[in-house]
Parts: sequence; C-alpha cells; structure tokens
Amino acid sequence: MLKKTLIAAALGVGVLMSAQAKDIVDTAVGAGTFKTLATALQAAGLIDTLKGKGPFTVFAPTDEAFAKIPKAQLDALLADKAKLTAVLTYHVVPGKVLAKDVKAGKVKTVQGGELTVATASGVTVDGARVTATDIMADNGVIHVIDSVVLPK
Repeated sequence: MLKKTLIAAALGVGVLMSAQAKDIVDTAVGAGTFKTLATALQAAGLIDTLKGKGPFTVFAPTDEAFAKIPKAQLDALLADKAKLTAVLTYHVVPGKVLAKDVKAGKVKTVQGGELTVATASGVTVDGARVTATDIMADNGVIHVIDSVVLPK
C-alpha cells in the first residue's frame, strides 16, 4: 500500500511540474495583464522566438504601461513591423538575470542597444520602474515594468 501511495505521489508531482512549465509567452499570457504585449509580439512575429530555448530576461510592460502611449501612436507602432520588432527586442536581454543579480549600469539588449539600469530608489530600466520581479518561465525570467521603453 505504501509503495502504491509513493508511486502515485511521485506521478502527481511530475504532472504538477510539467503543468507549471511554461515559456515566457505562455507565462505572460497566463498572467492576464500583458494582452497588449502579446498582441505586439504576434504582430512583430516574435512569438516563436520567445517560445524558443533562451534563456531570456524580459522587461515586460503591462497593459497599463502600453496605455500611456497615445492610441494613434500605439496603432502606428503596431502597424510598423520593423519598428515594433526593434522596440520589443529592446525589452529583452540575453540570459537569465534574477533580481538578486541586478546591478546599476548598462546592459546589452537583443535589439543591440543598451538599457540603463538604476538601483538608487528601487530598480528602474531606462526610467521605467520595475514593479514585480522574478516571474519564472522555463526559458527565462520576466520582470514587470510600468512603462514601455524605447531604443535610442
């Protein structure tokens, strides 16, 4: 009886762990506060990239962050695939950087530019405040930011 219980428990843990394993895109979509980001990733053709092996660190703007952009300007951005791709990949850093490892300074993005990270009064990335950290995905980590950051 004990052996059957242990086997059932082990199988249950395996099912639970496989059910929790999600890539960055699925994790963001599941959170429910990144609908605009998901739409933008789709428009830019970046879904498969962020579902890839990684690891990636994504500074993810919420729907509220995207709402700070005037509607006409956001619509124009969503319609310009090249510019949209540049903006979105500017939010992605190669590798997995956890909150405990964040240091002030410059960090190279997938887009090729550099984000400026400040830690003086909370963590900011190019002036956008980090509001949540270390949302784990099986191919990286998401840190939530309160504004969309734009490459220079």
